[in-house]
Amino acid sequence: MFLLRLLVTIMSIFLPCSGENGLQHAYSPGDIIIGGLFPLHLTTNRSAIPGPLSCSNYDISGFLHTQVMIYTIGQINQRTPRLLPNLTLGYDIYDTCGDVNFAITATLELFKRTKTSTLSEPKTKAVIGERFSEVSVAVARIAALSSLAQISYSSTSEVLSNKNKFPTFLRTTSSDECQTKAIAELVNKFNWKTVAIIGSNDEYGKHGTDSLGKLFNDNNICIEFVTILPDDFSQNNSQASNAAHLAKLVKRIKESFAEAIIMFTKITNVDVVMDAAIKYKLNRTWIASDSWSTSTKVSEMTDIVLAGQVFGFISKRNEVPGFKQYVTSMFDGTQNSFIEDFKTRTDCKRKCFPTTECLNLSCLVSYIDQDKSYNTYIAVQVVAEAIRNLLNCDNQRCQRGSNFSTTELLMAIKKVNFTVNATHMSFDANGDTSLGYDILYWNMTESTQHTVITTIGEYSPDGKINITVDLITDMPVTLYNCSKTCKPGQQLRLHDKKCCRHCIPCADGEFSPGNGEDCKACNQRSYSSPERDKCLEKTDDFLQWLDPCSITLTSFGILGIIVTIVFVVLFIIYRSTPIVKAVGGYLCFLELFSLLTCFCLTFTFIGRPTKTSCMAGLPVFGIAFSLCISCILANLLQILVGFSFDLEMGSWIKKLNHPVPLVTFVSGIQLALCVPWLCYNPPFPEEEILINTILHECETGSTAFFIAMIGYNAFLALICFGFAFKGKRLPDLYKNASLITISMLVYLIIWVLFIQIYINNFGKYKPAIESGAILISSYSILCCHLAPKCYIMVFRKEINNENVITEYIRKHYEQKGMTVVK
Repeated sequence: MFLLRLLVTIMSIFLPCSGENGLQHAYSPGDIIIGGLFPLHLTTNRSAIPGPLSCSNYDISGFLHTQVMIYTIGQINQRTPRLLPNLTLGYDIYDTCGDVNFAITATLELFKRTKTSTLSEPKTKAVIGERFSEVSVAVARIAALSSLAQISYSSTSEVLSNKNKFPTFLRTTSSDECQTKAIAELVNKFNWKTVAIIGSNDEYGKHGTDSLGKLFNDNNICIEFVTILPDDFSQNNSQASNAAHLAKLVKRIKESFAEAIIMFTKITNVDVVMDAAIKYKLNRTWIASDSWSTSTKVSEMTDIVLAGQVFGFISKRNEVPGFKQYVTSMFDGTQNSFIEDFKTRTDCKRKCFPTTECLNLSCLVSYIDQDKSYNTYIAVQVVAEAIRNLLNCDNQRCQRGSNFSTTELLMAIKKVNFTVNATHMSFDANGDTSLGYDILYWNMTESTQHTVITTIGEYSPDGKINITVDLITDMPVTLYNCSKTCKPGQQLRLHDKKCCRHCIPCADGEFSPGNGEDCKACNQRSYSSPERDKCLEKTDDFLQWLDPCSITLTSFGILGIIVTIVFVVLFIIYRSTPIVKAVGGYLCFLELFSLLTCFCLTFTFIGRPTKTSCMAGLPVFGIAFSLCISCILANLLQILVGFSFDLEMGSWIKKLNHPVPLVTFVSGIQLALCVPWLCYNPPFPEEEILINTILHECETGSTAFFIAMIGYNAFLALICFGFAFKGKRLPDLYKNASLITISMLVYLIIWVLFIQIYINNFGKYKPAIESGAILISSYSILCCHLAPKCYIMVFRKEINNENVITEYIRKHYEQKGMTVVK
């Protein structure tokens, strides 16, 4: 509080004087004092050059607002039965000139008028005002120091709803959040697509402009330009910089395609802009914020019709009961410094009506507004009702005296919930009240002789807007929207950051049926036509049965099946001959069965993939081919055991030379890998959405099991290759080892190449690569291992004899110098 006392002293010393403290004010004593902050003047001579400050641009409406407060306090004091028995309300009202510094000084003066020597508890228990949001922000920061309730009748900035910053601020008008939504709804109602916004560099203009910008962007309404007027725009308009600002603004409006221009700024700025609009005959559609929508000064400008039509918003209006009669009765004999000052200003030459001089008391009634005046009336009633509740008053007496704190009154004001003059009054958690807005229209027709501001609708707090129907029907179509009709496949889009839209072709994957409609994306299963006017269904892409590649694979698969069956028949016929026994005896039938299975699997890779075909492809091949290789491995071990004379090596090979257990064990490992693969994460059909097609293919499911299957078969092939290579030196008449070496080498090469191609390939021919690898692997064994045996069975029967085999072995060892027993 020391800092506050110091600030009061400093401001009292340095403020330019026009009386005791340099401020015009009116004071009336009472048990409880209510402060008032009103701009009776709208401008000051403030500039960058230091010097004495003075107020100018006398505002009759501001004067009337002070009288509404005085009148309402008088009515409360004289009311029967008394609202506050044995207590009277007084007032201490200051002219702020609409200036932050003057308002701060006035607020400090309210703190200064105390009963005691301390500033901790001011005698002023609440303050009504200020009008402008920027000024209210400054006042609210000081009022919060002593928890002094501040109730504004006109400040609408959204920032004042922040109770963390402005805990003592309340208002009897709606915030700009509600007003900006109302403006956006009006623009939508008239189907305007392009707007411009003029704001100002103050709390009211900046926050209102930002809020409007967000709302218009959300509603796809183009903002052609936003102009923020400088602080001193109206105060020093003769200066070169401000004249340049105005000239630039007029030029932008002339070149603009905006269907409506929203002016969200204080009244002093509007005076300058509208004067220029008349001078340059701009003839545009204007939307007025509540700061100037009912301004008689603007509406009565000469040739205002040249500026264009005006729509406006004002908080819900009502008449202050008895106030008009109070004014016409020469203020009922009431005397205060404001009235005395007003009487000195009645020599104005301007006329409010053609037949009556302006600024005399009989003309003054026409300046009474029904929004700010009524809000001021409600604000005083709120304070009185809160005091009545706080002091537990009835019609006879109050339970408490007037020695309550400002904090107690602030809490009581926040809790008020009453109805006065058919208006229900209460505050929300932000200190706001929402009574809705009236929508105004300035009727400037020649028949009215002067501008008549009429109510054409309303905006309710629930977001609904209601406007006279015939006005919407009769609204002229403006030429400012330069939209055009586009061909199918094109959309209207902004060009060069302006709201004039041009036809732009739709992008690939989008379409527009015409009339400039926005391009819409085709769904995943379709693509846009070359003209971009419709979507075409994507074709299903997979390895078709009639594809040349499919026919080739099918032919080789069928050939493999036929050859395998022929081989089975031959092996059955010659099953007791030495050559069949040399191939492994009954094991060769398992080998042929596995090859037959592999050839049949060729057909699972052709056509649209299904769950069954995907699961039967690679996993079944892995099991079948491991069975085939295990049979070959068992046959190789038989050969090595039969011709090995190395006792040490022969002993461990003999332990492995048990065909049935060996084949069961070796192929069982692959089975143990593939069964979990099929059970838990098997291959499955999947769709890949491409630009013009939908690719159907089989995904491997578990990559780990897929690699394990391929790796295990490769491991078996390497073992067979090793044993076969070692067996090439043995006396094998039918060259089993050599032929197995070739077949295993082909298998390994094919699958090494397959993995590289499979990983890097994409498209419908990927299954063909898998099928081709299986066919080549199967043919390598069929042709290299089994086909030569069938050739001997049919065409070389003479060597399919045990004696021939015995003689071949004897000669082999004799050539090496070894003695063979006959």
